[in-house]
Amino acid sequence: MTRQDSRVSTVTFLPLTKQNWKDFEQLMGPHGAYGGCWCMWWRLSRRVFKAQQGEKNRLAMKALVEEGICPGILAYKDHFPVGWCSVAPRDQFYALNRSPVLKRISQEAVWSIVCFYIAKAHRGKGLTKHLIHAAIAHVQENGGQVVEAYPTDPRDRQRLSPASVFMGLPGIFQSAGFVICARPSKAKVIMRYRIKQKEK
Repeated sequence: MTRQDSRVSTVTFLPLTKQNWKDFEQLMGPHGAYGGCWCMWWRLSRRVFKAQQGEKNRLAMKALVEEGICPGILAYKDHFPVGWCSVAPRDQFYALNRSPVLKRISQEAVWSIVCFYIAKAHRGKGLTKHLIHAAIAHVQENGGQVVEAYPTDPRDRQRLSPASVFMGLPGIFQSAGFVICARPSKAKVIMRYRIKQKEK
């Protein structure tokens, strides 16, 4: 998958597999993005996450990939990994399914976008929106029909830290075609994108 934009030039997107695991490690850096997360925050109970924060989370994510589970997609620019989007069937996210705020709003099978991580030098250049489109394409390629997201509502705050908006902002999802389905709290919005089925 490739996309072009005047601000980000040509960007390529690939699912995370055993073959490009080292690229994921390079992007996440020595701290696993934020606080030893390694994008395991929504996949584990809070107790287990805390107990294995750091290296054990890295090994847990690596084990998923080695099992053939694809936890998301990487963005590349000039062959270097510059962005990440965690997207997978909602059933894979233990903590998400246990969340009292982000609980299911229907029994439909959905794929969930739960995290973005952009390399510092590439933030503010439109890469998140490209990752959203790439995530939709990835879901469609794997037979999914509904993509769900849980962005943070800034509530008129001028600026939020990257760690506060790792699930995205409502406006960027709206610009990608998502619609608001629920507002379970002041800070959180549940949004969905329905993939149009190709005519046979």
